[in-house]
Amino acid sequence: MNIPAIVLAGGLGTRLRNVVKDLPKPMAPINGKPFLHYVFVYLKKQGVKQVILSVGYKAEVIEEYFGDVYMGISVLYMIEEKPLGTGGGIYQAASLCEEYAYVLNGDTFFDVDLPSLYKYYKANNADIVLSLKPMQQFDRYGSIQMDDTTRITKFKEKQYLESGLINGGVYLLNKECFRKIEHKQGELLPIKFSFEKDILEKYVDELKFYGKTFDNYFIDIGIPEDYARAQQEFDVLFS
Repeated sequence: MNIPAIVLAGGLGTRLRNVVKDLPKPMAPINGKPFLHYVFVYLKKQGVKQVILSVGYKAEVIEEYFGDVYMGISVLYMIEEKPLGTGGGIYQAASLCEEYAYVLNGDTFFDVDLPSLYKYYKANNADIVLSLKPMQQFDRYGSIQMDDTTRITKFKEKQYLESGLINGGVYLLNKECFRKIEHKQGELLPIKFSFEKDILEKYVDELKFYGKTFDNYFIDIGIPEDYARAQQEFDVLFS
């Protein structure tokens, strides 16, 4: 199927200010190209034909660089006049989708096989499928628990773990899941909300969230150490 990808690209990059000044976090340069460029390289390889960029801080910098078509991929922009949170950004961008959408963060790279997410979604009749990354000796991320069918049963707070599964930040959803939630709560979703807290964690028992594990390359450039690491690793990964 021709499923568009929503990319959340409105991040301020506060923790990177010392090394990346006056740029949205997804525009942080990696070996002369914005981090977001490599997300497009990945999406093109995955067969994605349309990207919806949810942008906010210095949106014009992103629009000027990527235009209406980038690497043969059609690009649409959903501009947040005020920060909407991850949930508000996805919800607003999903209005441009017919039905399904992949969702990615513009400041992380997770080498997930996107078509397999769709197959997993259909096979489990899911509401949302999350890509999960196995991690060892970590405390930077919360962890996820699943039952024997890979249905997610709990999102756990950040704590040190010797090993566990984290939310890799790549999803497949049908925008109708938002309608389901609005029906359950008897009111429209707010303009600004957190996808992780107000959707995933809040409705984990009521909706069908499934996890598919990929032990593939993952990096989050949210801190200077990993931003520096990306400079070296992307040189090999995208050579």
